[in-house]
Amino acid sequence: MVQKTNSGKISNLCVDGQALWTDLMETARFGGTAKGGIKRLTLTQEDKQVRDWFMQTCEALGCTVSHDSMGNLFARRAGQDNTLPPISMGSHLDTQPTGGKFDGILGVLGGLSVLRALHKSGYVTRHPIELINWTNEEGSRFSPPMMCSGVFAGVFTEEEVLEKRDRAGIRFGDELDAIGYRGVEKCGEHPLTAYFELHIEQGPILEAEEKTIGIVTGIQGARWYEVTVRGKDAHAGSTPMPLRHDALLASAKMIQTVSAVAVKYGPSAVGTVGLLENRPNSSNVVPGEVFFTIDIRDPDDSVVLKMERELLTQLQQIATDSAVTAEVVQIWDAPAVHFDKECVSMVEQAAAEAQYPARRIVSGPGHDAGYVARVAPTAMIFVPCKVGLSHNEEESITNPQAEAGANVLLEAVLKADQFFNVTE
Repeated sequence: MVQKTNSGKISNLCVDGQALWTDLMETARFGGTAKGGIKRLTLTQEDKQVRDWFMQTCEALGCTVSHDSMGNLFARRAGQDNTLPPISMGSHLDTQPTGGKFDGILGVLGGLSVLRALHKSGYVTRHPIELINWTNEEGSRFSPPMMCSGVFAGVFTEEEVLEKRDRAGIRFGDELDAIGYRGVEKCGEHPLTAYFELHIEQGPILEAEEKTIGIVTGIQGARWYEVTVRGKDAHAGSTPMPLRHDALLASAKMIQTVSAVAVKYGPSAVGTVGLLENRPNSSNVVPGEVFFTIDIRDPDDSVVLKMERELLTQLQQIATDSAVTAEVVQIWDAPAVHFDKECVSMVEQAAAEAQYPARRIVSGPGHDAGYVARVAPTAMIFVPCKVGLSHNEEESITNPQAEAGANVLLEAVLKADQFFNVTE
């Protein structure tokens, strides 16, 4: 059985904030862009480079590093009882095509700073402590996002993910083999005692309220769709307006509808069209086919369902009125997540003990923690980012903010190590 005990602050350990910042700046060179951001798409050579760096750096701290059949990386620091499942930390190393220096990787390098603090002090935890890099969190190359933490949690099958293809038709499994990160351990056969994820907020609330730490209680529900609108290519000069089957014009009306439905169900609901492809994309041809994506979200799953129903009805009506067809395929359904109350409390206590101004908050974006929460007690820690900007090369946080988040992560991990005690 699991016997749980509470205690106050565990130790006087602190992370090395300057070393953490140095790691953030050093890893930014893997896929660094001219505008100061990062383009490090899943399973590219840039992804391989940062993975190699991660392995070498963790091994230098005495960790054992392994990877599973989906390429998820696990850096383990031994504990007093290595038969126990680890207390784990993690996030992701991949980025958006025009990503910033902190989204995802702060959680990985913040976890690295925890391992470094334990290594330098010689402090030995009861459980092993493990740092995880999840493959393909962003979903910007292979969709949907969080695919490999999803396989870990049993949401997706290994087979379906290996067969996923990017927009160029390149297969996920082939690229995983190409960078040499397909492991022997079957994804999901890796027990965890608890999991903590540090991340930038990716929103403006913490900065606006002058809070140092966000105590994340859960993640709002989200659904993604791929829409293909088909009309008929025609000459722009000789086809009368009433006789056109203009796929782009119909799509424009659909995109407006996505925004209107989100506004209707506000203030927490959001709707986004973030990817659009127009064919044949010629200046003097009436567009015959358009492909675009839809992303809708709300903390209440029932609201997401209402948005979906209204959107599908309106999109089909627009298609009929515009003399085109619309094929809508749902590619991702992520119900709202509520994190483990005890793990959330550990984060809250850690922030209070460090005297960091903090507040409870629900995450708008999805995270690997959302899937991990299905198989292990889980919580997240947010730190502010400048004007809430993320998925952007101008994404920015400060050195003290990164250090504060990592210190809360360290203390939460130590609390979990004492809290989850296995007895006869």
